[in-house]
Amino acid sequence: MFKKILFATSGTPVCDSPAKIAFDLAEREDAELILFHVLGVPSRGFSLEVTDVRTGDREGLGDDYEAWVREELSNTYDNQLKQYGYKTRIQSAVGVPATEILRLARRENADLIVMGANTRSDEGGGRHRSIMGNTMLEVAKRAKCPVLIINRPCNTCWNLFSNIIFCTDFSKAADAAFQFALKAAKDIGCPLYIFHALNLQSGDLGGKPTQAQIEAGLAEARERIQKRYVSQMGEFGMFEVECREGVPYVEILKYAREKEGDLVVMAHHSQDIPPEEAEIGSTLEEVVLRSSCPVASINHPDWVAADAR
Repeated sequence: MFKKILFATSGTPVCDSPAKIAFDLAEREDAELILFHVLGVPSRGFSLEVTDVRTGDREGLGDDYEAWVREELSNTYDNQLKQYGYKTRIQSAVGVPATEILRLARRENADLIVMGANTRSDEGGGRHRSIMGNTMLEVAKRAKCPVLIINRPCNTCWNLFSNIIFCTDFSKAADAAFQFALKAAKDIGCPLYIFHALNLQSGDLGGKPTQAQIEAGLAEARERIQKRYVSQMGEFGMFEVECREGVPYVEILKYAREKEGDLVVMAHHSQDIPPEEAEIGSTLEEVVLRSSCPVASINHPDWVAADAR
């Protein structure tokens, strides 16, 4: 399913969990793995100094500094490289991290980008700050390929992956996410759980819906899932459909825990606007920050469409 995986890392401890997933996934898929670090932001114009993204210190840019950074990365991931180094390349660049990550992903035609929700260890990581890092947000917004976001150690990802949760709001963007989730489930041979949470806070049901209105909304959602997704699944029979009412991100997290999900797949946004203009949805952001398993953000249908051809 993946031939080339780009793992973007700052080399800090908050990237340890994404590193484990990136190396394990690359090994399982027999994929090439690019271990990528952006050295820093040019301090001004064409200055020969950069601001180190890990320490915040100004560093003189040169071959020696770049070689030192790559050596540090090699030492940091020494154990993983001993096991999977023959298909791993360490690369670095200078510039704005999100721009350089996206540039490399396009140039290398990466199938998947793996990142943490926040790469700044001094800020405590995304799960402590309750916000996603700017680099993560920009990459998820503009990436043409799926972005796998890991915000904490995954204790259930032993088989990468064994239970996939696809969450839908029936948006056009969710259709691409479904294609990714279905392909992953078929490729791995694992169950696919299709989930929809009826949003009781949206006002679509009249502000304070009756139980009859809720039941009608759930029945309609189940019917839409059958027509929109199940009808495309052919002979693939390892799936379940579940619809619940409540606050969407809360219900998604509860359902993922119940099913011991080790991958949640969601669309980057729900609005019907060009992917490059869409901001990350609030439901996805809350799931990313609180999920105990990796979350795949699908923003663009190109990767799915190209892979299907």
